[in-house]
This record gives sequence, structure tokens and C-alpha cells, in this order.
Amino acid sequence: MLVILRFLISSFFYQRLTIYGFCICLSLSASDIERPNILILSIDDLRPELGCYGASHMVTPHIDALAQSSTLFKSAYVQQAVCLPSRISLFTGMRPDSTGVHDLITKFRQTIPDAITIPQHFGAHGYETIGMGKVYHDEQKQEWSRWIDTHNLAGVNFYQAPATIARIEVLKNEARVKGLKGKSLRQYVKGPAYESADAPDNAYLDGAMTDLAIKALQQSRDAPFFMVVGFKKPHLPFVAPEKYWDLYDYEGITLPDNYFSPTGAPSIAQMAWGELRAYAGIPGEGPVSDAVGRKLIHGYYASVSFIDAQVGRLMATLDEVGLTENTIVVLLGDHGWKLGEHAMWCKHTNYEIDAHVPFLIKAPGKEFQSGSTHALVELLDLYPTLCDLAKLPTPAQCEGSSLLSLLRDPSAEWNELAYTQYPRWGRVMGYSVKAPSGRYTEWLKRDSGKVVDREYYDHQLDPSENLNRADEADYASVIDSLSKAIAEERKRWEK
Repeated sequence: MLVILRFLISSFFYQRLTIYGFCICLSLSASDIERPNILILSIDDLRPELGCYGASHMVTPHIDALAQSSTLFKSAYVQQAVCLPSRISLFTGMRPDSTGVHDLITKFRQTIPDAITIPQHFGAHGYETIGMGKVYHDEQKQEWSRWIDTHNLAGVNFYQAPATIARIEVLKNEARVKGLKGKSLRQYVKGPAYESADAPDNAYLDGAMTDLAIKALQQSRDAPFFMVVGFKKPHLPFVAPEKYWDLYDYEGITLPDNYFSPTGAPSIAQMAWGELRAYAGIPGEGPVSDAVGRKLIHGYYASVSFIDAQVGRLMATLDEVGLTENTIVVLLGDHGWKLGEHAMWCKHTNYEIDAHVPFLIKAPGKEFQSGSTHALVELLDLYPTLCDLAKLPTPAQCEGSSLLSLLRDPSAEWNELAYTQYPRWGRVMGYSVKAPSGRYTEWLKRDSGKVVDREYYDHQLDPSENLNRADEADYASVIDSLSKAIAEERKRWEK
């Protein structure tokens, strides 16, 4: 009953759905109480460069072990390669054009006030919903049964190296004397883009948050739970305890083979990686030095291994408290990340390296098989999949497809394509479709639909997308087919 009351008062935006939720809660039965728990591990900026994806140089034993008992989606794609639009799409099951969220500013409750998010939906069906860390990015804390605040945790600082902390304090004092505020203050008080420090895991936010997540798992008993742990690393800055840096040999780290812009790629497809330039030691324009580039890669790898260790702690806790056999575990990255590929860093493009993400689902029960699949799936497929796994109705707003058949048989037939989009120059939208043969992108004017530019990368010959073949006659038929697929899909989104 406590869970029901929490649901009825938890969300201002969900008030119009109170009668709906109340009716559902009254109908809960003994079988509902035995519904599976759900634990989602959302990892910021995580690209599929993991041991379980064939990256033998990566030290990710815990994620790899989880993958062994899961369905591993080797061809999973995000709907827009930047945090807020991606996460709102995932948690509403709607594409960015449907949510109206394409940037880091738009509030989704202003564009889609009646949308039912996954935690709301599961909360309405008797689940205790628990969120912490970076979940929506635009956090709607009132939509959860229990929101665990991870800001301003005692003893947790952004950086841990004494020299770094001392330098930043000096800059803060100088900024106060200068009277700097807002953006000017942030630009003046820059921290480094990477740091190694002799510090325990829980001196950093993700380690301390894992402590809180472990406590929440240990305390969850009265109702099935839907929990999301939103890890912030390996997002910039790449800071992690030095023991994770020590897992990799800097001397063996090299810049990517395609440390150059794709041949024939239009300028609209490129980006200036301003996110990285906001950190100390990074030039305001032009490339980073090779040494700094290798350090950035080293720091990213260390941050991934740091998060891998936190995943291991959570999986061990599920075993210790006897929850493993009845808990669905989902691990995903919210979008990809460039480590120098195409002579760029960060995300914010439609390239494969930005759109391709790690995604795995561990579904308990004999009917589900572990294994891997190359089926083209999208993160917005998660919402209807979880509904099917928990035997809940799927809201009509969902635009993805349930992956239940692939969870039962990873080799099952699957004929869908995967769509990604990214805006440019205010009035242009790039629509990108991934097919087994390659990736096609159309840059369209939003008002007229006129094609501004096109890209096609043949993934059979050029998986790294180094040559745009959109103007080659040999590819005219496949490009025409994929262009029609984008047009048909956009019509569906408009309905």
C-alpha cells in the first residue's frame, strides 16, 4: 500500500493519470508481486570498446562476465548522439522528433507533458522506482518513488589530485576578485581534461554512488523495484583512481588509424568538439598534440575500467542478497564517443562511432538465452521490451519494437533498420539510417525538406567510414532505397 500511495503523490506531471494508476494498483495480484526486479545501468559516453565487443586491450572483466549471461546486442544504436535527447528518447520510448528535444536546453515536460516515462509506468504498476546519478540529464526527481540525491556527497570532489585541487582554488579566488560570474567564471576556473590520483573509488562520484546503490539493493524487499543507476564516467573529465590508469600502458596507446576527416564528407557533418575545449590544457582551436591525444585515450580507458569495477560491485550485491534470479539487468551507453576518429573528439555527429552503443539485457528465466546478435536495434526498443518482460501493457506512445523474440533466440529473424538524427545550423536536420550494408545520412532543411547534403558509407568495404560514396553511381540504388526508408519513417514519427 505504501508503494501505491507513493505513486499517487509522486509526480505533479502524472496527476492527470492518477485514476489510471489507482485502478491498476487495485488490480495487483499475487503474480504481480512476483514480477521481476529491473536494474538499469546507464553509462555516460560509453562506446562499445569493451572486452565483450572484441576489444581485447580493454580491461572490463565485470561487464564481460555480465555479457556472458546476457543477450549482447552488437548492433545497437542511439536516436541522437548527445545526452539529453538520447535519454529522453530512451525513457519515453519516443524519437527525438516526437519528443521535441534535440538539445541540452529543452525541457521535455514542456514539449510532451502527457508522456509516460518508464519509471512512471512501472511505478503505476506497483514497482518501487529508484533513481540516482545521471538518468534523464534533465532530472525529473518527482517522477520517482525514491530519488537518491548524489550531489554534494561528503568527501567527494570532482578532482582528487592535491595539486589540481589547489590550482583550482587559486583560480576561484582570482575569479572572485575579478567579479566573474556565469560562463566567464566557468571558463576561468578550468580543470584538466584528465587526472590520475591515489584515491579510493568512493572519493569519486561514481564510486560513492555505487555505495548508495548497494544500500538500496540491500533494502529493497517489500515490492519489485525498478532502479536506474546513472554512472557519469567515462564522461569528461577523464578522472579515475590511478590503479585503473595502471591497467594500461601509455607507451602502447596510439591514435586511431583514421585520425583524419572522411574523404568527401560535407562540412555540415563535422563538429569542432567544443565540449573538450572547455578543459585546461586543450587548445581553443586546432588539433591537440599527439601526446595529449594519447593521454586522453588513456584517461578514457581508465575511466571505463573504473566503471567496470562499480558494475562488478553491484552484480556481487545482487548475488549476496539473493536477487540475481529475479532481476532483469540492462547495461547501456547513452551514445558513442570519438577518441580522435575522423580527427574529432566527443560525440555530436551522425557517424557510426557516435551512434553505435553497447547494449545488453540479462533476462532471468529458462525461456531466455544468453548469446549475441547483430540484429539492428535501437535504445528506444528498451521500453516495450521491459513491458513485455514484466507482463505490463506497452503505452501507445512507444515507437520502438520489443526485443523479446531476440532475448528468447538471439538468432531470430530481425529485419528492422536503425535511425539516428542530429541537428545542424538551426534549421537543418541530419537523418541517418543504419542498414546491414552501411550508413546513409540526409541533411534536410526542416522547413522545406530540401536535401542539403548526403553521405553514404559502405560498411562492407569501409567500416570506419573514411570515404563518402554518396555521389558514386554504383551506390545509387541502395541510396535511393535508404532515402525512401528515411522518408517513410519520418511520416510515421509525424503521426
